[in-house]
Amino acid sequence: MKIRFCSGFTKPGFLLVHFEPPSFFSVKSRSLFDSTYGNLCNHKKRPGIGLRAQCAIANRRFTSRSVDSPRRERSRSSSGRDKDKGRDSQSLYSRPSLLEMNKEKAANRARVYEFLRGIGIVPDELDGLELPVTADVMKERVGFLHKLGLTVEDINNYPLVLGCSVKKNMVPVLDYLGKLGVKKSTFTEFLRRYPQVLHSSVVIDLAPVVKYLQGLDIKPSDVPRVLERYPEVLGFKLEGTMSTSVAYLVGIGVARREIGGILTRYPEILGMRVARVIKPLVEYLEGLGIPKLAVARLIEKRPHILGFELDETVKRNVQTLQDFNVRETCLPSIIAQYPEIIGIDLKPKLETQRKLLCSAIDLNPEDLGSLVERMPQFVSLSESPMLKHIAFLKEWGFSIDQTREMVIGCPQVLALNLGIMKLSFEYFQKEMRRPLQDLVDFPAFFTYGLESTVKPRQKKISKKGIKCSLAWMLNCSDEKFEQRMSYDTIDIEEVESDPSSFDMSTLMQPEREEESDSEYEEEEDDEDEEFA
Repeated sequence: MKIRFCSGFTKPGFLLVHFEPPSFFSVKSRSLFDSTYGNLCNHKKRPGIGLRAQCAIANRRFTSRSVDSPRRERSRSSSGRDKDKGRDSQSLYSRPSLLEMNKEKAANRARVYEFLRGIGIVPDELDGLELPVTADVMKERVGFLHKLGLTVEDINNYPLVLGCSVKKNMVPVLDYLGKLGVKKSTFTEFLRRYPQVLHSSVVIDLAPVVKYLQGLDIKPSDVPRVLERYPEVLGFKLEGTMSTSVAYLVGIGVARREIGGILTRYPEILGMRVARVIKPLVEYLEGLGIPKLAVARLIEKRPHILGFELDETVKRNVQTLQDFNVRETCLPSIIAQYPEIIGIDLKPKLETQRKLLCSAIDLNPEDLGSLVERMPQFVSLSESPMLKHIAFLKEWGFSIDQTREMVIGCPQVLALNLGIMKLSFEYFQKEMRRPLQDLVDFPAFFTYGLESTVKPRQKKISKKGIKCSLAWMLNCSDEKFEQRMSYDTIDIEEVESDPSSFDMSTLMQPEREEESDSEYEEEEDDEDEEFA
């Protein structure tokens, strides 16, 4: 047997054989073919003398054809390679490499940064923060913040707000605040003070704080008010500063039932550290002579005094009072009557008042301290009302010296209602028929109610025919006055006490609950109208 032609080539792990038997092979010689290739080849007879063998090696199929099919085989092989190249090209296009993905991400961020710089926002702090993929989405986010009232300056103050999604972060948080009762008109200021709230989870971060506030006896209807005044409270830990500050206040004598009202009026207490802020102030006031329980009562009435800066404001104002001839022994009563005096910009006010009264009534500068001791609120009186009261006293016939003596003896005459003072003065002249000097000696006459006190006592005095000073008649309680009516003689010593003196013990007495509940509303009115 002679082999006419045999060709083959190899690939790693593969062997492909293409066998072409000679043309003189008859069909009968198939047994030789079978014995030669065994199970490696599956063959079948074609018309003619040619043979076709298909071999399966390593899961690939190869075909041996007769000599008349090489061109067709090469064509099919070429077509297969083209398809493989097409598949490879398509696979690379649909699955870009990590490098290409990073390049695309950097290009998108560069476009977002370009947009932000174009509207005045500095994106320097946004590196590493997850931002919208496209500038259009960022434009939508900035537009939403603008609708809330935030300006470019506000965003630059806290650029991380640009990392908050409108749908996933901003809308749920704002909806929750609105449902609590926070006014939409306050959202702008709310977000300016605490923009971090937009990063919060309603369920995990916000709702537990609200529940904790209600547990401190803050009424649900007052919670929005607390959040509007002090939005930073939403970022505090429940068992941190909030709990320790409340515990300290209760420990120094603040009534537990007053805590809710105190925090409603001044929620900033929840963020104050006891060791650094609250305790040093309380101890300083104690050192001035105010008992700790009296300090507790002051906090119940005026909780905002805890916000006064101790070193830069409180201590400086105490020194200023002493510089203006206020006696050190009078400091406790002054602060107890008007706690705000240690928290305002005091020195310019005192200088203004001294200059005004020196010009209007020839006040001796050294006497200014006496006015403050008798009426600490005097430091906050405005110029116009004081000048009207001084003019009124002069019109009634008081000389400058008498007017000055009245002002020093009872500074309240510079702040009382002029209409009521006029009615009291007319009654004094027409019914009581006393000399003006009696008013100079006891200017506090104008501070007593005409119908409730002056007239009833004057009638009893006249009926009994007693001649007494205004101080003896008025400077006592109703019970004490009835006792005096039984006297055969007048005890002069009983009228020597100063009616403007302050009894610290009255401050330490706990107030009734009904009075405490209404204290805040009264305080608001006072703050709006007091010493305008």
